[in-house]
Amino acid sequence: MKKLSVISYQLSVKRLFFIISFFLFTVHCSLVTAFDEVHSRSAVVMDASTGRILYAKNLNLRLPPASTTKLMTAVVVMENANLADVVTISRNATRVSPHKAGFKEGDRVTVDKLLYAALIGSANDAAVALAEAVAGSETRFVELMNKKAVEIGAGDTRFINPHGLPGRGQYTTAFDLSKIMSYALMYPKLEEIIGTRVAEVSTENGNAIFLKNTNRLLWSDDDLVGGKTGYTRKARHCFVCAAKRDNDTIIVALLGSPSRNGLWRESETLISKGFEVMGNKAEPVVYLTKAGYNEPDSNKPAYKKSSKIKKIKSKTVKNKKTRLLTKKRIKTKKFAKGKNNKGNNYRIAKKDEDKNKG
Repeated sequence: MKKLSVISYQLSVKRLFFIISFFLFTVHCSLVTAFDEVHSRSAVVMDASTGRILYAKNLNLRLPPASTTKLMTAVVVMENANLADVVTISRNATRVSPHKAGFKEGDRVTVDKLLYAALIGSANDAAVALAEAVAGSETRFVELMNKKAVEIGAGDTRFINPHGLPGRGQYTTAFDLSKIMSYALMYPKLEEIIGTRVAEVSTENGNAIFLKNTNRLLWSDDDLVGGKTGYTRKARHCFVCAAKRDNDTIIVALLGSPSRNGLWRESETLISKGFEVMGNKAEPVVYLTKAGYNEPDSNKPAYKKSSKIKKIKSKTVKNKKTRLLTKKRIKTKKFAKGKNNKGNNYRIAKKDEDKNKG
């Protein structure tokens, strides 16, 4: 009788072990499958309180930051200026490439309002105005940005301007970007701004500018604290955000997403699965791909020319007269869109892709 009880106990333990193992295996597989759906070139999910990596794909791959750069711009401004300070918009600030809020030369705007324009509307003119107000020039301000990046442990990051427009030698990583966001959350004012859906910025001249946050998840994800978007043709779609559930806060950073809709989809997946990893105390998921690093190069053309010229031959030419007529037609034939006057092929960029969105 005693022997049967021992056997029954052993079977119960084995059954329990099997159930637990099956559950853990199922959770792990579901997480890996969900994470495999991330098509961004680089991504990181980090526990904000401890810095522990919950998920990473090419976490140290250097890529262009686009307008996520403005998050570091805001940090440097918070540490070197007063929110009530009034800034006079310079001609240089108004001449920066879009995306812009539309400030005019001579407008007087507070630092507080310019931060809203830079982080909510991703306004490049606001970023330049802030840089000039803090350091006197963009060049000196960028030195402060790079110094701060080193201080907070973002050693694989280098900035060349305060707004993120493309240029040679500017890069960050998803891991560094998550560190920058984690540091920015130390400032309640920045947390407030990145979590604001819409705002109105008024100049001292009486002009009002309406701003709508470029972060679409603010309208759909209740866990979201806030974030910063970015886009250029070189960088593709980028995003860094913070989300909070109960007492847990996670940071999600993505670089190089193929599309804006895909960016939102992947962000929601990583937020959801990141909290699952924390809740289940599961092991982090980290993997690398063959994605290469192409440092932004402003000197390279945005298209590739073909060195081969396609020869046109006529198989139906039977006599000299016909051949002469054919040559004449070829000579006067208009070149199709997409070819230059030498017959070389090149890619024509779409207008909407040329815009450097926030």
